[in-house]
Amino acid sequence: MEKLSYVEDSLDILEEEGGEAFLKDILKDIEDIRESIKNVELRHLLSEEMDINNAIMTIHPGAGGTESQDWAQMLMRMYLRWAEKHGFETQITDLQPGEEAGIKSATIMVSGTYAYGYLKAEAGVHRLVRISPFDANKRRHTSFSAVLVYPEIEESVDVEVDEDDLKVDTFRASGAGGQHVNKTSSAVRITHLPSGIIVTCQNERSQHKNKAVAMKILKARLYDIQRREQEKKVEGIVGDKKGISWGNQIRSYVLQPYRLVKDHRTGIEVGNVDMVLDGGIDIFIDGFLKEKSKEIEV
Repeated sequence: MEKLSYVEDSLDILEEEGGEAFLKDILKDIEDIRESIKNVELRHLLSEEMDINNAIMTIHPGAGGTESQDWAQMLMRMYLRWAEKHGFETQITDLQPGEEAGIKSATIMVSGTYAYGYLKAEAGVHRLVRISPFDANKRRHTSFSAVLVYPEIEESVDVEVDEDDLKVDTFRASGAGGQHVNKTSSAVRITHLPSGIIVTCQNERSQHKNKAVAMKILKARLYDIQRREQEKKVEGIVGDKKGISWGNQIRSYVLQPYRLVKDHRTGIEVGNVDMVLDGGIDIFIDGFLKEKSKEIEV
């Protein structure tokens, strides 16, 4: 309100004195106010218990080999760029490279206030349509990748994990991880026997740290399952690669024969595909949160 009063006073001065020098500053203040109002509206939508937490994201390609694995890597880059633009810290805790190109899977920890609240909008199957760069005949291909998002669980949240239910394997990290993966680190793979969940971490330099991070991810996934079971929403989870196929996608990215990104939950469409793939996904996140808020109100 204080800033609005300042703008109003500035407009009066502009009108009385013809002070065009003020115009640029006024326009900037108006834009700042508009952005502040937008942020307040968004925070109002992020009211669920875990929205404020850090996020843990996993990306899995669907069937289709190199084509789908390349699409999974494109998605990973998109989310890393989005996080960078918004000041979130990211850590790739596990990265399994594809044999020719792309990735077989990736797990990313995104740290920052409301990281989970925003990124939960991205959970689901993402579909890509393009002329395949791996097809010598230049045919059009459709690829799918699944994105799963969990809130990082704080120590105060009680998630019981029985040590007897865990199988812990250690191994040397390998693969084309670049700067994100320490190839000499002592990697840890934890299998939760009752649920079949497998978590791997190979980013840290010590086996102890890798196990700690892997346990954090495991607890987040177990908590997410418990919460969804309580809410009787298990059917909405994209739980495994069987669901990464036609008809299950939340969003389509079409590069050929036309260029368009469409979110199937909200109907929002964007023609600038390059901007979206460079991390410009806020319009879809905002649309999802507003749509979800309407459903809750009803």
